[in-house]
Amino acid sequence: MSQIIIISGSDKDQPFVEKIQAACQEFGIAQEWFAASAHKQPQKVLEILKKYESEKVIFITVAGRSNALSGFCAANSSKPVLACPPFADKLDMLVNIHSTIQMPSDVPALTVLEPRNAVLACKRIFDLH
Repeated sequence: MSQIIIISGSDKDQPFVEKIQAACQEFGIAQEWFAASAHKQPQKVLEILKKYESEKVIFITVAGRSNALSGFCAANSSKPVLACPPFADKLDMLVNIHSTIQMPSDVPALTVLEPRNAVLACKRIFDLH
């Protein structure tokens, strides 16, 4: 079964995560949400990634500011990772975008700003199979 696994850096991201969950429901895609910070709880993030290593999943990461979560997930999983950073305003958006798109080599975290578009991109990836 195809599934989207949402990992946010904090429980405080719930309002943003709910937008992703609503789009998952709209497109009929199963989803699960976990809150785990790559900075503060790296072992928990690794456990989440390991749990789904043999499943047909795509990870959507929700983290802003110094977005280690998206890169950490992309570096430690062979599954697609779509970063969907939350932001409060345009200045916050610029900070979040820059921390999200500046990934090192061999760390393919894709970035999609709109929650519904992130889910639609996942749907299209799933539809390839």
